[in-house]
Parts: sequence; structure tokens; C-alpha cells
Amino acid sequence: MKKILVTGADGFIGSHLVEMLVKIGYEVKALCLYNSMNSWGWLDQVECKSKLEVVSGDIRDPFFCKEITKNVDGIFHLAALIAIPYSYVAPESFFETNVKGTMNICQAALENGVKRIVHTSTSEVYGTAKYVPIDESHPIQAQSPYSASKIGADALALSYFHSFNLPLVIARPFNTYGPRQSARAIIPTIITQILSDKKVIKLGDLKPTRDFNYVTDTCNGLIKIFKTDILGKSINIGSNSEISIKDLFEKIQNLMNVDVTYTSKDERCRPKSSEVYRLLCDNKLINELTGFNSSVNLDQGLLNTIEWIAQKKNFEIYKSEIYNM
Repeated sequence: MKKILVTGADGFIGSHLVEMLVKIGYEVKALCLYNSMNSWGWLDQVECKSKLEVVSGDIRDPFFCKEITKNVDGIFHLAALIAIPYSYVAPESFFETNVKGTMNICQAALENGVKRIVHTSTSEVYGTAKYVPIDESHPIQAQSPYSASKIGADALALSYFHSFNLPLVIARPFNTYGPRQSARAIIPTIITQILSDKKVIKLGDLKPTRDFNYVTDTCNGLIKIFKTDILGKSINIGSNSEISIKDLFEKIQNLMNVDVTYTSKDERCRPKSSEVYRLLCDNKLINELTGFNSSVNLDQGLLNTIEWIAQKKNFEIYKSEIYNM
């Protein structure tokens, strides 16, 4: 398999995945969300732009999906709406993009004979851990419209495997972070407020724990899953370690060598029964199948992220004075 379509290539993980695929020799067709500004999102910053076939469009259009999946060998399907707070105010948008968009990609891949599809899920589908570490047999719990839409997308993707033998596997990353992550995520939220010389950092609930994975580790996991012959399964990508948001805040503060405090703001907190309080990945399956282990520890990954955001051209993009859902 040589030619790969990456949906959501203009996004955080997608742009890093595109870079990695090009580096190891794949021919990449990169799908960006159509806009009138000719913006390719984060792909505007990558050095391999000249080696890409960039197309602009929307996975919500089935005719468009059928066209872009012609003559490709494999697909990494990452395109999705992902901002959990925004899913409370625009749930239909999440259904249309995440569920219907996934159906469009699956149907188009089926009709065009695509040989391998990696559908990207999220650890949010597990909800608050009923046991840890969380393996692939953990119950699925829809605790936000976002997670419900991803559960629906996962089920839809698997239905195409079972019903039509679509050669598909589900990758389920835990919390990815690193350069180019969106402003609404917790790590950029902390870093950008500190870089703005704020002495009191505005946060949400600090009790939840997360299993953080540097973006190159997540992309490496996606590629390793793509290269296996496993089909019809869900496979976690994670570090098998966890940290609370409070401890994360203190770690970033120490790495940046600043003395700041925090306040928890109601508008930044999820509804209590919607909050996912604990996520800790069991990564035994991906390790057994591919040999995958996270290679970038949290301290180094945070330092890389701080250094990148601190660059003037990147910092200005974040508009840290505005709370972004």
C-alpha cells in the first residue's frame, strides 16, 4: 500500500501524522476542511507541503467522499469535531460530522475497494473508569454528546466490517498533546495563560486524571496499527500512566519556572455527571500486536510543547485572553 488518504489532515494529530507518513515514504492525499481563505490549517506550517496532494472539502458530503477515496490504498480517518464543551451547545453538528461523516467515508471506501482503514476513536468513549487500567473490554459510556457521537461513529465503522467485510480497525488514543494542539485543550490553556503573564490561571475541574501521550507517540501508534493485519478490533494507544490536572498544572509551572496560582471557573467545568474523572490506558494489546511503547516522557513532551507555543508566530494564534470552548 503506497497511497494514503488522511482525513482531518489540517488538524493537530492529522498534520503530525501526515509529516510522519511522508517521511517514511508514503504518498499522501491530505483532506482539509473547505474554507474560502485557502487555509490548510496546521498543514500551512509543515515542511512537506510540496510533497502532498491537498484537497479541501467536507466529509459530511457523501459524493465528495466517494471522489476523494478513489485510487487510494489506505485511509487514516481522523476528521471529527472534538471540543467537548462545544458539543453541549451544538450536538447535531457532532452527529453530522462524526457519525454521518464516518458513514460517508466507510461507504466510499467500500465502493472504491480501499484495502485498509484506520478509524480514529477516543478514550472518552470509556467515560469515567470503572476499573483501571482501561483495556479494550471496558464498558462504553456516553457522558457527553461528543463521546456519544464517537461511540456512534465507532459502532458504524464496525458495522461496515461485520456487514460488508470492510478492512477496518479502530485506533483509540488516550489524551494526545504537543505542538499545534487546539486552544481549548488543558495543556495549551495552562501554557498560554502563563506566557501571557497571568498570575492566576483560569482552569476547570482539577481532580480528573488523564493518560497523556505526546503527539509523535500517538502517530507512531496509528501507523503501527495500520501496518498490522488485525481487522474489526479496537486498539488503545496510551502510556499506561496518569496524572491529575492539578499535578499537571504544578508540573508545567515548575518547568516554566514561574510562581502562579489557579482558580477553578464554573464556565470551564463540565456538568458533574458528564465529567470523565479518571482515564488510565491499558496498552498491553498494542504492545503485543506491534511492540508499541510511548517513547517521549511527560516532562520532555511538555518542554517541547512550551518551546513551540512560546514562539511568537505560534503564541499569537492562540488568543489566550479568549476562553475557547
